Amino acid sequence: MQLNQTPDTSEFELPPLPLEEWEATKDTLHLYLQIIGKIRLTLMPPKNHWWHVTLYLTSRGLTTGPVPYRFYTFEIEFDFIDHQLLIRTSTGATEQIKLQDGLSVAEFYTAVMKSLDVLGIQVEILAKPYDNKSKIPFAEDHTHATYHPEQVHNYWRILSMVDEVMEEFSGRFYGKACPVQLYWHHIDLTMTRFSGKKVPVRSEASRVEREAYSHEVISFGFWPGDEQVRFPAFYSYTFPSPPGIENEPLQPAAASWVDSNGSPMALLPYEDLRQEENPRQALLDFLESAYQAGAKGAGWPVEELRVTHD
Repeated sequence: MQLNQTPDTSEFELPPLPLEEWEATKDTLHLYLQIIGKIRLTLMPPKNHWWHVTLYLTSRGLTTGPVPYRFYTFEIEFDFIDHQLLIRTSTGATEQIKLQDGLSVAEFYTAVMKSLDVLGIQVEILAKPYDNKSKIPFAEDHTHATYHPEQVHNYWRILSMVDEVMEEFSGRFYGKACPVQLYWHHIDLTMTRFSGKKVPVRSEASRVEREAYSHEVISFGFWPGDEQVRFPAFYSYTFPSPPGIENEPLQPAAASWVDSNGSPMALLPYEDLRQEENPRQALLDFLESAYQAGAKGAGWPVEELRVTHD
């Protein structure tokens, strides 16, 4: 029996994702995700580097995974095939909310909290956006109400393909690495590698930064673009950033180093990846070249941490 088959790349076809075309839907979806993410944040036991707040890809959408509550668990899943939100408990009870165009953030928030109440789940969240261009409290937001199912499904298809590549890349590393996960903060799908070495925390760092950057990291991610970066892209950064990292080579040729808040960040526009003859391999090359650049400059034991599959 052959255990390590080479994945078939013939179906790895990345659809276009121009930000301007689906930005209204993206903004609404982002706020939906923040509501569900905040529920998970409130009820999950804390984990290092904020791993307890994230969402995960499923075969139908995104999920919180099992969330403990009293003597049982519940899970909240976005189904981006049938376009509904499912809340399921380990007792067998289920609530559903239809996701459709015109469903405002306020209506979504109200429906979610009502469904949780029906299931006997009591939870209070800070019910307003976090670090978002919208400042409207969830219960009052009737502005964001655009949900085009085909656009959301398209985005989820891309996330699914990127998730699969990141999972393979993650398996090449013996050190500590986080799950491939979606942070609802900026809705970026991420994976991070750790050297294991602690670093001094800046005195002015926020609570979020103190936990996220307590150790050396090389992070990788995909995000759909925002008000500053007007296109979807893949990125990688090393923290602390080693001197001269911006002089290290990146692959494929479309990748480059850009300034991100005073530090170099490797960037590969999504549209450029789509133009590659083999996008899947090009993405793996980008992740590996960005890792090599950071690990080399930071003095990580690259060979000791490399996994080789025979």
